[in-house]
Amino acid sequence: MRLINWIVRLIVFALLILGLRSVYLLWSNGEGLPGWWSGKETEETTHHVLLQEITAMGKLELVKYNFKDVVEQQIVKTWLPNAKAILIVQGEAIGCIDLTQVVIADISSEEEVLVVNLPDPELCNFKIDHTKSKIYNLEYAFMEESKLIDEAYRQAEKQIQTSALDMGILDQTRENARKILIPMLEKASGKKVVLKFPLHAQVDKLR
Repeated sequence: MRLINWIVRLIVFALLILGLRSVYLLWSNGEGLPGWWSGKETEETTHHVLLQEITAMGKLELVKYNFKDVVEQQIVKTWLPNAKAILIVQGEAIGCIDLTQVVIADISSEEEVLVVNLPDPELCNFKIDHTKSKIYNLEYAFMEESKLIDEAYRQAEKQIQTSALDMGILDQTRENARKILIPMLEKASGKKVVLKFPLHAQVDKLR
């Protein structure tokens, strides 16, 4: 029964972190301020939304990398000049831990220590921010403009994924999990908390 209480507390605190993060983002963007306080004009819109499905979200976002890239995309032609597009692209990659994978068996409690086994960190999202990206130049695109730009964005998004992994976003996610969860769980449980992640042995190839 005590183990069930610990896992419930873990999930509650994780959801609390997600909620506080959302409130902070709204406040920092000025969206959470009342109109009379911020001095901004407000608009009112009425919606009639029918809820069709509720999806449980248990991925705790722990780190975000922002990227800016200059992408040059070409369509190489034999006789005509190459179609070329240059884009200035901005995007982001987010590292997270999926708390829905944590079960009671992953939590063990002793007199003074609480051990929680967490799943591997993952790159839960990587995308282009089209509102901050723009086309810098187009040459000889003619009727192929859409194809050229779409492929440039696709390649830029793949590069964001690769760059985030190469820069150690998963290691940073793991480290941030310890910094954020350990103090909260120690305060809630009154015990020393140890977070563990799966071990992956790395075997060098024989030459």
